[in-house]
Amino acid sequence: MATIKKKIWPEYFDAVASGKKKFELRLNDLEVHEGDTLLLEEWDPKTKVYTGRTVEKKVGYVFKFKMSALFWPEEEVKAKGLQIMSIE
Repeated sequence: MATIKKKIWPEYFDAVASGKKKFELRLNDLEVHEGDTLLLEEWDPKTKVYTGRTVEKKVGYVFKFKMSALFWPEEEVKAKGLQIMSIE
């Protein structure tokens, strides 16, 4: 089992830390598997620095898929696809 570090914005960090948000939608640019640990490090996009707050969540079901366009540039989505992770 691996531990994977990723940035998370404050509004999403609070929802994950409180247990309200139990999934992660991410660009499929990382290798993640059921049972891995996701170490989410709060990142402030305004100041472009980490806040120091972190939260660890165990990865449950991982579903990877491709779509023509979403939040990321269409070329990246087509090349890498997306993934949604349920987290506990």
